Amino acid sequence: MTLTTLVTGSTAAKREAAIAALLKPQLSTALILEGLPDGGAGSLDDSAHVPTLLVSRIAPGCLCCTGNLTMRVTLNRMLRKRPERLFIALANSEHLDQIRLFLSQAPYDSLLQLTADLQT
Repeated sequence: MTLTTLVTGSTAAKREAAIAALLKPQLSTALILEGLPDGGAGSLDDSAHVPTLLVSRIAPGCLCCTGNLTMRVTLNRMLRKRPERLFIALANSEHLDQIRLFLSQAPYDSLLQLTADLQT
């Protein structure tokens, strides 16, 4: 099972900084980052942080509504690599409960172990 954390916060830079602080080089880690980086230092697009880091950015938009197909395709591609950790950074926490419900249903319920949300 992939340990999965949903990350929310006011800016992409804050969300990415919070994720960067938790990265462990010995764990294969996948990131799904909603939206574009703020342009600040510490962007997680640079895989120098962790050698086994997979990063995917998806367009901003409600991931449980308009972005559901994009989220599903991106998540499925990431899970094929069998990462030990997965962080999903959300630009908006408005539908956090729906996203958590989506990730806790089949087929993801047998692939993901959801942790407490990380709020920055």
